[in-house]
Amino acid sequence: MISAGISVKSQFYDLDPMGIVWHGNYARFFEQARCALLDKMDYNYQQMSDSGYAWPIVEMRIKYVRPIRFPQDVTVTATLAEYENRLKINYLIVDSVNSGKLTKGFTIQVAVDKKTDEMLFQSPSVLYRKVEKLLC
Repeated sequence: MISAGISVKSQFYDLDPMGIVWHGNYARFFEQARCALLDKMDYNYQQMSDSGYAWPIVEMRIKYVRPIRFPQDVTVTATLAEYENRLKINYLIVDSVNSGKLTKGFTIQVAVDKKTDEMLFQSPSVLYRKVEKLLC
């Protein structure tokens, strides 16, 4: 499948009072990796909008395996898992030094026609074309 990764260095402002990265920041890390993946697909948010569709996240799951600590360097990888009826992206966060698994999760997005505000039960052909171009 199609994947993209980013490097993130945890910052002091990412921490909670316990001295570890606050759980809500993981969604931001996922978003950054997702944008790298969508850029690779040439179908990031601007292209989505220009093609007539919004792609809201309708589900997100995060499994915290081990905490990210300050000033830890991590790699966040986003991998396209499904695209036929929805856009499912899997995420894996690992320590950049020892590759130890820290966090995993996924997001699910669905296409919504911007003209009618109706959710599509099948992904639009524009997404198929973008994915097929990379898979061939």
